[in-house]
Amino acid sequence: MNKPHSARRWLISGRVQGVGYRWFVEKHAQEIGLAGWVRNLDDGRVEAYAVGPEPHLDKLAARLHQGPPLSDVRGVEQLEAEMQQLNSFHTK
Repeated sequence: MNKPHSARRWLISGRVQGVGYRWFVEKHAQEIGLAGWVRNLDDGRVEAYAVGPEPHLDKLAARLHQGPPLSDVRGVEQLEAEMQQLNSFHTK
């Protein structure tokens, strides 16, 4: 992977736990070629972090709004993110 251009972090709310949402994010991030992670939060939201070129991050952001068939995404909040040195995308 080339040197990442940007880092982004998202907080996703709605019915996003127990419906394959993290697997969905991991699969698409890997297909797009991003590094980062995704995890469940105690408050029912999912947090995702990714590093890579801006167009690739935009593509993942669009998928986050979509989610897998059983999910019901109600909100996607994009936040500033510090650059982390990561080589792959995984579920935490």
